[in-house]
Amino acid sequence: MEKIEYRAVIKFLTKGRKIRKTMVYKWHGLFKKGKESLEDDPRPGTSIEVTTPELIQKVEKLVLDDTRLKKKQLAEMVGVSDTTIFKILHDHLGMTKVSARWVPRMLTPPQTFKIREEPPDRFELKIFLIIVE
Repeated sequence: MEKIEYRAVIKFLTKGRKIRKTMVYKWHGLFKKGKESLEDDPRPGTSIEVTTPELIQKVEKLVLDDTRLKKKQLAEMVGVSDTTIFKILHDHLGMTKVSARWVPRMLTPPQTFKIREEPPDRFELKIFLIIVE
């Protein structure tokens, strides 16, 4: 490839983003050696999958027992990283943190029924008026 072709490829890949000069030189060297993409080469060895069905069930049981647990507390209890706990809660269990509690993103029919059975005064908005004379 000629210099103009390298420049066109780099401009296409950056698409208006500001890239450091050293990174452009690095890419130029990689393209010159025959590399056709900017993705990293695969690393040797097999990747380790930490998230197992047993782990997901264990985390789900812990969260349902105490919805106020923090990610770090769950990670220490289970023995995995808090990033793994976050992925399990969000991706596998579909939960999100709301008002310091882990709750499902969508309520199940029994949960909806339970909310409807709650006394209505629990959900009333109380407004206090202060009249200044």
